Amino acid sequence: MISAIEMRILDRNAVYAGISTLDLMESAGKAVGEVAREEFSVRGKRVLVICGPGNNGGDGLVAARHLAEGGARVTVLIARSPDEFSTREAATNFERLGDVPVLAGVDRSEEAMGEADLIVDALLGIGAEGSLREPFASLVPRMNASGKPILSIDVPSGLGTDLAVRPTMTVALHDAKEGMTPENSGRIRIVDIGIPSKVTTMIGPGEFLLYPVPRVTSHKGQNGRVLVIAGGPYTGAPALVGFGALGVGADLVHIATPALAATVVASYSPMLIVHPLVGHRLLREDLRQIQEIVPRADAAAIGPGLGDVDGTMEAVREIVRNVRIPIVIDADAIKAVAADPKCLAGKTAVLTPHSREFQTLTGKSLPDSPEARGELVREAAKSFGATVLLKGPVDVVSDGARLKFNYTHNVGMTVGGTGDVLCGVTAGLIAKGMGPYDAARLAAFANGAAGNMAFEEKSYGLTSVDVAENLGRILAKYL
Repeated sequence: MISAIEMRILDRNAVYAGISTLDLMESAGKAVGEVAREEFSVRGKRVLVICGPGNNGGDGLVAARHLAEGGARVTVLIARSPDEFSTREAATNFERLGDVPVLAGVDRSEEAMGEADLIVDALLGIGAEGSLREPFASLVPRMNASGKPILSIDVPSGLGTDLAVRPTMTVALHDAKEGMTPENSGRIRIVDIGIPSKVTTMIGPGEFLLYPVPRVTSHKGQNGRVLVIAGGPYTGAPALVGFGALGVGADLVHIATPALAATVVASYSPMLIVHPLVGHRLLREDLRQIQEIVPRADAAAIGPGLGDVDGTMEAVREIVRNVRIPIVIDADAIKAVAADPKCLAGKTAVLTPHSREFQTLTGKSLPDSPEARGELVREAAKSFGATVLLKGPVDVVSDGARLKFNYTHNVGMTVGGTGDVLCGVTAGLIAKGMGPYDAARLAAFANGAAGNMAFEEKSYGLTSVDVAENLGRILAKYL
């Protein structure tokens, strides 16, 4: 069973993978026609296909064509006028109907339903909310009152609203949708619409449907505040994490970094709010100051550039144990957590290891196959009670139950710092309100896509700063 939002993500990713919406619609409509023939013996019978203006209506139009070609006496009723289809694909399939009779609007709907042997419901697809508006508010009750068998396409129109079609059967496209039961959907038949298995686990631009778009009335700080705990021996890493968070739309970035690095980090950008810690490395003595900053943040990122001396490692574990906001754990902080994974107990965390760090974390070496890696990542995520984003030529993301792969990558991204940017992107998305698994999968795609955009301009000369600077362009492209 799949949620409405995940199905929309899958549809968008399928198109990104080269499968056209028209092809998906053709497969869906053809499958609906086959089910109608198998289950309702419609050859020679009168079938009324009621179509809305969107892609669900487009599926219905394809089904109408196939049913007519198979010998059914088909009439199409479109809820609105032919010039009001909301998608190009639905309009295209309306033009392909040929000689199938068409009625428009509500006026003749009751008569048409009375004459039908089967009603095919293609009014509304997934995602309907609230109260139905006209003409749907009139058509749905008439369908329910018709006394005729009803075959709904994908979901009963209006499912999840205060008024829904009560079908005899629902043909679920690709998978049953969350909320569907025999009581509200009739018998449920799941049909294949041609989405390859690889696409079902692929991260793509569809993940941007999860992005928390700011409200028009929001103000500074309401769209993500990030605390970065990083740096000391390495002064560039904290800034790169900050750039990643800002690049994906976080409002504010606080950076707690040892005094040795603070001035350098502050010099990178006035957008970075730098809090100098006491010494030259992160130590337990810094915990009180960090705890004072935590209430100003919605998510934290820890690890890049810290170094791995014993005192720093213990400080990291103490911070992870005590910080009550979601936390992204990267780089040197992964080494610290690997020494005592119990510090993750009860935490909302994302771990972002590369292959060597993953081996340190789990004691397991990784095979080359992304699929084989996927199972190890899933096991690790389940074991740690966290989301794991394994970085590599193919990124692997799992929360212990769900598993996805990100293929946006280029060899130029082996340059230092791109993982720091990814850490910031992940923390920024969590701070904006996304759950850890959703943030990790979107971060993997956004960071890789930004890297690919930078590669188009700078080839092997791209830098991690180039990746960060392209994040906003990726948002503009896909949101």
